[in-house]
Amino acid sequence: MRPRILDAVVAAILAFVLVPILVVLPMAFSETTYLTFPPKGFTTQWFAEFFDDRRWMGAFRFSLEIAAATALVATTIGTMAAYATLRGAGAIGAVFRALLIGPIVVPHIALAVALYLFFQRTGLGGTRLGYVLAHAVIAMPFVVFTVTAALASVDPALEDAAMICGAPRFTAFRLVTLPLILPNVVSGALFAFIISFDEPVVSFFLAGIRDKTLPRMMFDDIEQNLTPIIPAIAVLLTGLSVTILVSAALLRRAGQRNTA
Repeated sequence: MRPRILDAVVAAILAFVLVPILVVLPMAFSETTYLTFPPKGFTTQWFAEFFDDRRWMGAFRFSLEIAAATALVATTIGTMAAYATLRGAGAIGAVFRALLIGPIVVPHIALAVALYLFFQRTGLGGTRLGYVLAHAVIAMPFVVFTVTAALASVDPALEDAAMICGAPRFTAFRLVTLPLILPNVVSGALFAFIISFDEPVVSFFLAGIRDKTLPRMMFDDIEQNLTPIIPAIAVLLTGLSVTILVSAALLRRAGQRNTA
């Protein structure tokens, strides 16, 4: 009886998550100029309008640039943090790992307000650097968790052997450990990219007058001109997210084979 109850609970949770998506996505193909469900007719004109509109394309390119820079920063710092807390911090490493969970535990609205106030004092508000730093704070824990999982399965004796042979620690890490955990590092970078690309709350507080990310532009359009172009963008973002998550899962599986 208990497994059936558990299955029912899981099914209810999945339905709660997926039903809104199943409602929104078909509206991207509606022929009407306003949102309606069920959609009326079938057209792909809203996708064409998205790609033809300079404002939307500007926001899309800006989001890509910020997400790519965020992935680079978060992956570099996150990999170093994972290595330091797992191999070099001893008992304190557990405390550091707990602190790294902070951006996940703290509500994004509170984190966004704190970053907004801090960036206003430092002159980073509305700048590309501010965007990247703020998004890196949010994305870095996911990189740390992904890389830590791979590092935990790599025998430290491999690095010790390289250092006994005369290699500095960084060289030993670069030539021995990094190739083994590289699939997980790339997987963490993909997570950081999609988290940054889809981040709406922090971007809302950090947006300047001209440079706005795609999620922020979507909020502005919802307030002023609610058309099926919003569900069309949601379809594209969903496809991008699914592709990246599947790629990350495949990379993690490859990483498990490397460290096995």
